[in-house]
Amino acid sequence: MTWVSYFAVYFLIWWVTLFAILPFSLRTQDEDGDVTLGTTASAPRGSHVRRAALRTTIVSLLIFGALWVLTVQLGYSFDDIPRIAPIID
Repeated sequence: MTWVSYFAVYFLIWWVTLFAILPFSLRTQDEDGDVTLGTTASAPRGSHVRRAALRTTIVSLLIFGALWVLTVQLGYSFDDIPRIAPIID
């Protein structure tokens, strides 16, 4: 694999992880008891994009690192999946 394909794989992992991590630690205005007029009570209290992006980057690096170890260091590929997963008859 080239560095471009590694970057593409990392970007896909990061994007999927972003949507998995985005709802965590989200506080609504209703939970804080401070609802701004003209907004719904379920609207987020404040912007948490920086924290979510940081957490996403860290988790994505861990996932990509595990994938890199499995593929580059241990030599596993998609052809090895039937040997890892149980055979279902």
